[in-house]
Amino acid sequence: MKVPVKKSILLIPIFICCLSTTLMAQGNLLYVDQKPFHFGFSLGFNSMDFYVTPSLLDINGTVYDARVSILKPGFSVGIITDLRLNRYMNLRCTPTLHFGERQLNYAPTTGDDWTIIQSIPICVPFYLKFSSERNGNIRPYVIAGGGASIDLATNTENPVLLKPLDFYTEFGVGCDIYFSFFKLCPELKYSISFNDIFVPLNSGRAGSITPEKQRFSNALSKLTSKMITLTFNFE
Repeated sequence: MKVPVKKSILLIPIFICCLSTTLMAQGNLLYVDQKPFHFGFSLGFNSMDFYVTPSLLDINGTVYDARVSILKPGFSVGIITDLRLNRYMNLRCTPTLHFGERQLNYAPTTGDDWTIIQSIPICVPFYLKFSSERNGNIRPYVIAGGGASIDLATNTENPVLLKPLDFYTEFGVGCDIYFSFFKLCPELKYSISFNDIFVPLNSGRAGSITPEKQRFSNALSKLTSKMITLTFNFE
């Protein structure tokens, strides 16, 4: 029986759709998650912040309050080492170098009551990654862990001095997207430090800080670091 030409043309897109559905069902990198180890790298953006506890001391007749009112974007780059524990759980270590800064503003203001604190922390965290079942080429996950960081940009000439060593906890969400030759994993994380990293102004430093800038330190009682990071992992 001869099939009409018009019907044959209509069958072509139907065949293509069926073939595409079959290919999507097969998926990309079908066995990549079964490897005991794999590696990768990450690129992303960060926004550093503080939990600020002001001293609320009377400084020259004025009670100053301090807060981070401007969040500035920074850049992050890291490497990834991943150990498969079971079908749904992985142990990960992702040493990452962050570049960023925070601006502390003080109130009441006279127009120049702010100071900028630059930070370049090297973070070495360990995470547990909990993944869902894979659906085609998509696999969402949650991640939780913590680690230590060392700030390479500690500046003793800044009126607000930070301790270089810090410890923190971190959690977030992400999604593995499987391509033909690699996985792309957008990941959003939030970290909170445990320690007070503020170094009060002492007599040894006071000599190098001008009197009008000493109030930037005297107005503070405690600083705790926090950070939001959006990274794109290539694995």
